[in-house]
Amino acid sequence: MTSVEIDEAAQATAHVAEQLRNVGRLGVAFSGGVDSSVLLALAVRALGADRVVAVLGVSPSLAADERTAAHLVAKTIGVPVVEVETREDEREAYRANGPDRCFHCKDELFTRIGAEVAGRYRLDAVAYGENADDVRRLDRPGARAAAEHEVLTPLAVAGLDKAAVRRIARTFELPCADKPAAPCLASRIPHYQIVSPRKLSQVEQAEAALRRLGFADFRVRHHGEIARLELPAGDLLRAASEPLRHRILQAVTEAGFRFVALDLAGLQSGAFTSAFVQNT
Repeated sequence: MTSVEIDEAAQATAHVAEQLRNVGRLGVAFSGGVDSSVLLALAVRALGADRVVAVLGVSPSLAADERTAAHLVAKTIGVPVVEVETREDEREAYRANGPDRCFHCKDELFTRIGAEVAGRYRLDAVAYGENADDVRRLDRPGARAAAEHEVLTPLAVAGLDKAAVRRIARTFELPCADKPAAPCLASRIPHYQIVSPRKLSQVEQAEAALRRLGFADFRVRHHGEIARLELPAGDLLRAASEPLRHRILQAVTEAGFRFVALDLAGLQSGAFTSAFVQNT
């Protein structure tokens, strides 16, 4: 790593430490993704590992692979993971899957943290990994839930965008430094189509199969009997070539889909919610 990268990480640690100077014990809403992992690492450097708790929300919308990876990252940082069962699937507004679905999910998470974790672990505050790029996006209703629960956003306040977060992750040698974004499984279901455990399971199974076939960054979108695969442009030809095409077809249909389609538009992060935001 370069001296510039080391200085950037040191400055980020100082910024976060300043924000947390009046916090005795901090809970970090943790997913194992690069943003929450860097926040967790910075919080540990600012407060010490004994004053930081990583809180992982567990529900049918969290893939088993993501759950395992989150524990690995937290172990690398030196903080145990406290799992809290969230029940967003019991909320009618969440199941209805409008563009504000993420609000109801995050509201459930922060409510559970407040009710089941904050007192038990004597938390003075809770923070989550919103970065400076996220602040400028209009398709993140979960941010409203965070604001309503007075959840801290140290990365965003420090002005750390996604690129800076990834550089810091590499400086800290976190195993998730180059991990692609992995939004919850419910994000693969088009808005106003009901979120159900079966649909989430189908997506999880299909995506796990694609990872075993060597794909890293992609989405399996759930359109009833059709699985629409979003892949980076560089992977489209590879996915359509034999024998991989047949193996993909077999793996995805075994997950419960009847048809498998490759989307020629490629990978489109946040496409479902963005389309609604742009039309409002």
